[in-house]
Amino acid sequence: MYYIYSLKCNDGFYIGCTEDLRDRIKRHQRGNIPATKNRLPVKIDFYFVINNKYKAFQFEKYLKSGSGRAFINKHLI
Repeated sequence: MYYIYSLKCNDGFYIGCTEDLRDRIKRHQRGNIPATKNRLPVKIDFYFVINNKYKAFQFEKYLKSGSGRAFINKHLI
């Protein structure tokens, strides 16, 4: 299973994808992930589970796009 997740950071949101959500969140919270280490604290906002790796990474890419951000703002925030 692959998890596409959103973190609430001190300056906005971060979107990521992983196979092990619990471990990845802990690593973000400890400051071990370069993309969020200067944006602490972080807290999980939402996540999706997809069983296909290709589709999961495509969905992550979509959520990071302009129309994906609009989707998030309209449906999830």
